[in-house]
Amino acid sequence: MQDPITEQRKGDQGRYVFADTAGDSELTYRLSGERMVIDHTFTPPALRGQGTAGKLVERAVSDARTRGWLVVPVCPYVKIKIDRTPALQDVLDPGWRG
Repeated sequence: MQDPITEQRKGDQGRYVFADTAGDSELTYRLSGERMVIDHTFTPPALRGQGTAGKLVERAVSDARTRGWLVVPVCPYVKIKIDRTPALQDVLDPGWRG
């Protein structure tokens, strides 16, 4: 089964997209050295409450882990998701305080 989430990256800017006929959900980030600074998530109203944004966060954290990056969750949703999910906390930048 093909992953419904795709990553697009240009230079130090990137985003993950979950495409759906009801609209695209996205998570955006920028790279700062070896840090993935996640600054925004969006899910269309018709898709909210279905776990789509959480899947985007999980994918971003998984990719950061694989690439050896630390995560800086500037986006409030991402911060809450990571705070509530211990399995995602190993990639948090220890110097970041949100």
